[in-house]
Amino acid sequence: MRNNFPVILSLIVALGAVLRLFNLVSLPPSLNWDEVSHGYNAYSILKTGKDQWGELLPIFNFRAYGDYPLPLNLYLTIPFIAVLGLSEFAIRLPHALLGVGTIIATYYFVRGFTKKENLALLASLLVSVDPWTLFTSRFVLQSNISVFLLASSGAFFFNREKKKFFLPLAILLLGLTLYSYHTTRIVSPLILISTFAIYWKEVKLNYLSIAIIILLFVPGIYALMRPEARARSGVVFLLNESASNKIVSLRQQSKLPDFTKRLFYNKATYFAWNFGGNYLDYFSPEFLFFKGGTQYQFSVPGFGVLNIASLPFFYIGLLWLVKKAKDEKDFQLVAAWLFLAPIPASITVDKFAVLRSTPMLPIPELLSALGFFITLSYLKKIKWVLIVVYFIALAYSLETYMAKYVGDYTKNYSWSWQYGYKQIVNYAKENYDKYDKIIVTKKYGEPHEFFLFFLAYDPAKYQDGPAVVRFYQSNWWWVDHFDKFWFVNDWQVKDLVTESKIKIDCKNIKCLLITSPGNYPSGPPTGEVNWSKINEVNFLDGKRSFEIYEN
Repeated sequence: MRNNFPVILSLIVALGAVLRLFNLVSLPPSLNWDEVSHGYNAYSILKTGKDQWGELLPIFNFRAYGDYPLPLNLYLTIPFIAVLGLSEFAIRLPHALLGVGTIIATYYFVRGFTKKENLALLASLLVSVDPWTLFTSRFVLQSNISVFLLASSGAFFFNREKKKFFLPLAILLLGLTLYSYHTTRIVSPLILISTFAIYWKEVKLNYLSIAIIILLFVPGIYALMRPEARARSGVVFLLNESASNKIVSLRQQSKLPDFTKRLFYNKATYFAWNFGGNYLDYFSPEFLFFKGGTQYQFSVPGFGVLNIASLPFFYIGLLWLVKKAKDEKDFQLVAAWLFLAPIPASITVDKFAVLRSTPMLPIPELLSALGFFITLSYLKKIKWVLIVVYFIALAYSLETYMAKYVGDYTKNYSWSWQYGYKQIVNYAKENYDKYDKIIVTKKYGEPHEFFLFFLAYDPAKYQDGPAVVRFYQSNWWWVDHFDKFWFVNDWQVKDLVTESKIKIDCKNIKCLLITSPGNYPSGPPTGEVNWSKINEVNFLDGKRSFEIYEN
């Protein structure tokens, strides 16, 4: 049987690759604004050495729209754009490959941890087919990099006795997570500290390991203190402005004495209560097996993030982990990793945040595989029946999930992927020379980035363009104009006035207006112009997304 393990692993990896590469450009149905932002900024660095805002080789963060993502994905994407050009396939391909790499890393991680080949194979199979890892590795996400790096770091650490360089390599990969995704800037240093605390007598750091810690972890932790790293925290952190208003409201509604009101309703109690509830949610069957995430861009509605066939085995594995962690150091580290991982997601306002909880991966798959084999050891008389039933259930769940994903989800949720931008950019490109100005609604979010991406607009021309209108307002960087393109808030389309208070004059010139359904200057008052609808774009469910007018 042992001789068959490489063949079985190859088949699992092949299955994972097919599931991730099949129709990669059209599933999900279109690029979203984060994907085009990462893609165009990588393209800009490739062509000019600077991101689209003119910053030379960003290290800690890049500006994007004002949410300041981390830069590692930009540099990962550059070689693919250099070879394949700026396209949907070029920017999604590295993430599909990271998903495949995570399957392989999980195998070596679990084999090193448990010393059991069959358990490692099952864990890697679950990573191959689980919605949490499958769905997210089909499009551009910073978390894909951090999950791969975490799994690979664990693989090298739990196999560290095989080669001297495995330990520093494990630390290197863990350190790189501080430049891949915001959540791992919190979790990874805690994992490193836990590792030293648990193995302080056994893990001897050489000069290379110390140098890696100094060069990666120290600047990475410093970056966490920078204003850019906290740009989103004011909105998503539990103790935001909305929370303060809620605390005041609770005090006003309470009939308790003033002192008691302040004792029960304050920032500390509010944070503790909501953090505790959020934290437990990430271990709940509701999140893991039944409903999944609440954001449609990160999970298919009605499906948990793990395969439902693994439900009992996950919790059996979790109980076994807690039991074994009392005495065995390897189990202590995995337990520390698992229980530290949901902290970043738990301190934010979003319920069931699929991406922010990804530092848990691939531990849930490890526990599910562990729980399955523990169950087999107790039910030896029906062992083969259980194996057959489990794998049939896995196959059925995968088939049901993929049918939903390819069919209903893609059709009914194309709006959540900002479907239609590619179509309107192509239309504007084909008719570019016919119009003096091209005006686009901002209804579906940051259209300028889609135009930059799908036009492969010259980054040097954009960075230095004298007519580019961009500005900072309300903790966000806005773009109202470049080239002959004008971008207008949907509620200002009828007046043709930008957020920066520029009136777009279409008198005596030819203008193209791309707007939301029925939203156009209906005039004409004296001196204004008439608009005629000439085309339209629909979401995949047939509902109208854009209407195109000319004067």
